[in-house]
Amino acid sequence: MGTGRILLVDDEPALLKMMSLYLQRRGFTVCTSETTEQAFAMMEAEPLSYTMAVLDATMAGLTMEELALKMLRANPSLRVMAASGYPVDMSRLESAAPGRVAFLHKPFTPEMLAESVRRMLASEEEKQI
Repeated sequence: MGTGRILLVDDEPALLKMMSLYLQRRGFTVCTSETTEQAFAMMEAEPLSYTMAVLDATMAGLTMEELALKMLRANPSLRVMAASGYPVDMSRLESAAPGRVAFLHKPFTPEMLAESVRRMLASEEEKQI
């Protein structure tokens, strides 16, 4: 079972709902946003309450990189996973937050999402031991 509060950001309502329900069933607390602006406002309001953000890499508004960097500045221990059906250059994010960013290629199954989230959060727990 999972632990932690995850912010899911995607402009596809059906995908957002599926991801949210599946992660909740795995024990995670999940908040969702369909816009980058709302997502950053949520993070800014309670930055340290989130352990991870899963961001659609191709949305209107802030770019995924801009949003991720703002979120990482607001919460220096945040984990960020970008999700896209297209290749994404993650080098700038990896430089800004080594070991705390990942990429998940769409389409993915709910199981793939949950395993990727669990693996990213487990690496943080191992560091704290």
